[in-house]
Amino acid sequence: MTISAPEKIKVLWFLPTHGDSRYLGTSEGGRAVTLPYLRQIAQATEALGYYGVLLPTGRSCDDSWVVAAALASQTERLRFLVAVRPGLQSPALAARMTATLDRMSNGRLLINVVTGGDPVENAGDGIHLSHAERYEVTQQFLDIYKALLDGQTVNYESTHFRIIDGKLLFAPLQPGGPQLFFGGSSEAANAVAAKQVDKYLTWGEPPEQVRAKIDTVRRLAAAEGREVSFGIRLHVIVRETQSEAWEAAEQLISKLDDATIAKAQETLARMDSVGQRRMAELHGGRRDRLEISPNLWAGVGLVRGGAGTALVGDAETVAERIDEYRRIGIDSFILSGYPHLEEAYSFGERVLPLLPLDHPLPLTGLSANMGPFGETVGNDFRPVTPPRPQLVTGG
Repeated sequence: MTISAPEKIKVLWFLPTHGDSRYLGTSEGGRAVTLPYLRQIAQATEALGYYGVLLPTGRSCDDSWVVAAALASQTERLRFLVAVRPGLQSPALAARMTATLDRMSNGRLLINVVTGGDPVENAGDGIHLSHAERYEVTQQFLDIYKALLDGQTVNYESTHFRIIDGKLLFAPLQPGGPQLFFGGSSEAANAVAAKQVDKYLTWGEPPEQVRAKIDTVRRLAAAEGREVSFGIRLHVIVRETQSEAWEAAEQLISKLDDATIAKAQETLARMDSVGQRRMAELHGGRRDRLEISPNLWAGVGLVRGGAGTALVGDAETVAERIDEYRRIGIDSFILSGYPHLEEAYSFGERVLPLLPLDHPLPLTGLSANMGPFGETVGNDFRPVTPPRPQLVTGG
């Protein structure tokens, strides 16, 4: 089956509700999670032209629903990718929360379905299910959740749920509910993606590994009579030159000692997430094997769970690496970088204009808007903007 690459892509940023820093693995250069700081990031990403922001979930983060609700009134166009948690929330409650925030944000809600891969954290939340049982719960949860958001009255009895005359009195603004994102690398996760969701997410593995995952999920979805689109979760480190970018990558882990790496890897190894295992295998906890594919650096994964790789380079190089993923089928890129405010600007100003976006960038430098853009030169005239190279995309 021949599938054409998406012509346009969406680019989202990340709200660091688990904290932000200039250096990984240390409190030095750390920033507190406060509403004013998160508001700065949200408003900056909206002004720069990002499509939306992902809010993480779990006990290491502030609650994504509360934060999204607080920031929805502080933004106008920015979309919020917020998690539902099968097994932790009831599907009916999750549907009401979804419909409410979708209406209150004027249809700017996206949903990330998170099954959860840390048995210790799950136990602390009162979830005592095996890996297979969690995905069974997720399948059944989504049967109910999607039907409710579609306006149906639900009567449903299964292994984990018994719903009698479930319904929403107030529908979401988006017909049928927001778009559903979902990630997972196991066979059970692939089955959920094929049957239930709109967009399958992968963490930032090398392109050939990502291609294999896409092919698997696409084939399984076709067997269900469905089509699924694809997204990827990556960090970025973009500077004026390649050497400056790689220097910044090394600086990010310059305060990180071997004991902290070992402790972090031990904690991450307890998870039963196939995706987390694949992330760990990319670097093996070693500092000397971090560039795992051209410009793809696994240093973040030395201490961070989940997404552990970054695209590193100058703007044109990073744009080309993004286009490699587009050419194999990725149409949504969820990015982040440290610190998140500064890197949102670095990527947004340098790389976003080079990408084939399907959402608009802010209008700057046009005759209809005379500025100011940049600092006035010699107190007398506006600076000239040199032409930017255009990324040539292929099919």
